[in-house]
Amino acid sequence: MLRAAALSAVLWLLARPVLKFRTSAWLGSVGIGVAIFAIWILPDALFPGYRHLIVFNNPMTGKAASSMASAALRDPLVLTLRSLRSFVLVPVIEELFWRGWLMRWLIDADFERVPLGAYAPKAFWIVAVLFAAEHGPYWDVGLAAGILFNYWMVRTRSLGDLILAHAAANLSLCVYVVGAGKWEYWL
Repeated sequence: MLRAAALSAVLWLLARPVLKFRTSAWLGSVGIGVAIFAIWILPDALFPGYRHLIVFNNPMTGKAASSMASAALRDPLVLTLRSLRSFVLVPVIEELFWRGWLMRWLIDADFERVPLGAYAPKAFWIVAVLFAAEHGPYWDVGLAAGILFNYWMVRTRSLGDLILAHAAANLSLCVYVVGAGKWEYWL
């Protein structure tokens, strides 16, 4: 709760005057998010044991297993707070970092001179690969998601659209994780 309040205060006081969070393509953003969710779960659904291959399950990437205690998986408050963090906080924080700052900073250290959604191949691919690496044993689908999120930023030039797409992907994944008991997606 404290993180959410602090993030809200920072966004309201500092980022809101500088960054535009309005969405211009909300339907497309939700569609991109749902597509990313499908990409995220399809390899495991189509090929049981896929995530246990050495390229996904090793000391460098870790393994696809929940870090949550088994008692927490039965606690409605824990599941609600974990879900809210996933589709409310994470999309804002990650999009501000990955596509709001890093993608632009890789183009020019004075990143504020670079408009949101500016395309430079080097920045596009570095951000996609780093985004993949952040997702450990899900690096393959993280790469696909990073490419789609980067594409959507270049296309819409809108942090609001990226946050919405990311939130739709994470909300879809939360519903799936909790509904199907697929806790391994919550590292």
